[in-house]
Amino acid sequence: MSRQVMVVLHTGRDDALEAALSVCRALAQDGIVPVLLEPDAARLRAHASTRPLPPLRVVADAELAQVRDGIEIAIVLGGDGTILRSAELFYGTGVPILGVNLGHVGFLAESEREDLDLAVHRVADRDYDVEERMAIEVTAHADGEEIGRTWALNEATVEKSERERMIEVVLGIDDRPISGFGGDGVILATPTGSTAYAFSAGGPVVWPEVEALLVVPLSAHALFARPLVVSPDSVLTVDVIHAPSGTGGVLWCDGRRAFEVPIGTRITARRSATPVRLARLARGPFADRLVAKFKLPVAGWRSQAEQA
Repeated sequence: MSRQVMVVLHTGRDDALEAALSVCRALAQDGIVPVLLEPDAARLRAHASTRPLPPLRVVADAELAQVRDGIEIAIVLGGDGTILRSAELFYGTGVPILGVNLGHVGFLAESEREDLDLAVHRVADRDYDVEERMAIEVTAHADGEEIGRTWALNEATVEKSERERMIEVVLGIDDRPISGFGGDGVILATPTGSTAYAFSAGGPVVWPEVEALLVVPLSAHALFARPLVVSPDSVLTVDVIHAPSGTGGVLWCDGRRAFEVPIGTRITARRSATPVRLARLARGPFADRLVAKFKLPVAGWRSQAEQA
């Protein structure tokens, strides 16, 4: 059976479509079948216009569950949003995701656009490692009934549903209350998500290999509303106790999946038994990635060898 590699792209970007053309051609030259979802394939064909495309395997969204077992890796062309979309497609399947950054920061991406050819070559040679990143399992209960269940790689966020008002919540950890406050909401994040929404809300940067969960209040009106870093085995809860007009709030996971949480809802987040698998081409220090992605000023720093 021919090898199959999924190609997932940000179809709203011409540079992603052009990169996808290069990737599909390179894979085909190595005898690997590129697999695309129908919407991605349609945009790619339209973008290619009269330029020839290699043979593609095109699958409908509803068919993906039946073909995922035959896919060895997914190459993702875009920013972190596109990588999160791919994580959603392959969560629980064991298929690793290799991100090529075409966005701005691209913290989840392993490679940049200028290294695309090398990345495809490494995939063809199966020359990559796989890193498992913690995800969280999120459930919501109201009136003793489960009203929602989902998961997140970066974060679950309980937010107000009306921009001009506050939502009031009470935080709990391991079945003990911690603090209640009114504000914009609260973020429950993984170390992977520490450089995303949680970071922009004032949370700490946590190295990916650190096993922990983060709690970051959003614009809280409270004396004690500091970010918390807790055990990876802790169970986090958010009780929605008041919201404007009695409408409750909204639970967002990775900014992609959402459902309403009425007043009286308890949201629970805990470490998922199923991690997200990210393909890595190099095992460099996370500090180097942090400096490069955020363009941090490090002029004047000297290594141990330089100080000797």
